[in-house]
Amino acid sequence: MKIEEFKTLLELKLPGIAFKQVRDSLLVENPSDLPKVAFFLKNSDLEIDYLSSVTGSDYLDYLESVYHLYSTTKKTGLITLRVRVKRDAPNVPSLVPIYRSAEFQEREAYDMYGIIYEGHPDLRRLFMWEGFEGFPMRKDYIQEDSEWLEPEDLEWLEKHQVPVTEEMKERAKTPRIIKKDAGE
Repeated sequence: MKIEEFKTLLELKLPGIAFKQVRDSLLVENPSDLPKVAFFLKNSDLEIDYLSSVTGSDYLDYLESVYHLYSTTKKTGLITLRVRVKRDAPNVPSLVPIYRSAEFQEREAYDMYGIIYEGHPDLRRLFMWEGFEGFPMRKDYIQEDSEWLEPEDLEWLEKHQVPVTEEMKERAKTPRIIKKDAGE
């Protein structure tokens, strides 16, 4: 089924829910409608029973949560759904109650992009440690000491013949002194 046909079908079966075609995917314009759409896809004659991935994307003006779905019973798919949220209010309903496979992947998108999946049973960091500040896949994330190589990094780069400036080599050989605030 082509994306245009799929959009028409969803608009017919889910009146009141706004969709927009974005390349070969459908944007669910109101994120709060996402569970209704997912429930319909899974429980209708379409039998879209497998959520293979949930990913995040940062477009600077907004964040996006992207879903890839298939029917394992009918051997059809790929259906790609998207929702967009504001960077300062990145709330999306969790699809874990509908697709169990979303559990781990929503945690990853939360950890890397800061998308908050409301209703997730265990929304906590997956790769970064508790207390880590920021979301490393966001385009506005600034890595601390990104201009400083550790000696192990320098060794690996040289072993793999990756060019490193003399300045970076010297900095890697110099022990770092972490400055504390005057009040500490």
